[in-house]
Amino acid sequence: MKQSGVRGLPPQVLSGGQKSKVGMKTERQISSGGVIFRRNPLSIPPLKKGGERGIEVALIAVKEGKVWCLPKGLRENGETIARTAHREVKEETGLDGKIIKLIDHIQYFYAHKEAEETKRFFKIVYFFLMEYTQGDVKNHDSEVNDCQWFP
Repeated sequence: MKQSGVRGLPPQVLSGGQKSKVGMKTERQISSGGVIFRRNPLSIPPLKKGGERGIEVALIAVKEGKVWCLPKGLRENGETIARTAHREVKEETGLDGKIIKLIDHIQYFYAHKEAEETKRFFKIVYFFLMEYTQGDVKNHDSEVNDCQWFP
């Protein structure tokens, strides 16, 4: 999948290192993640009408297990957004999957304080739909507190 530019954003947001009105530099970050799903082998609740099995989605627990979210992470140099999504899902969930399609992206600003300096970031996160192929949620990495399948 070829990575495209981000439409609808002013150039000053995309150029990274720009100073905001309050004098704080804004850095740009790109992340990718995935909605990895499987057809529930146990079908709880029972089979749906027409014999279709229920669908489950893998979520990760972060912030000491208090928040459940989709797996995602920062793009590494030279990676496509699809490759980042695949790598991050595998690392954070212990699951491997086939990318079906790009779902959409979200974008937001946030600030992070390091030592005495506060940095401002503009982050774009791309999410891909992925079908589970193999792996076990018990094999998630130490970045996350837990990983489970949810109906």
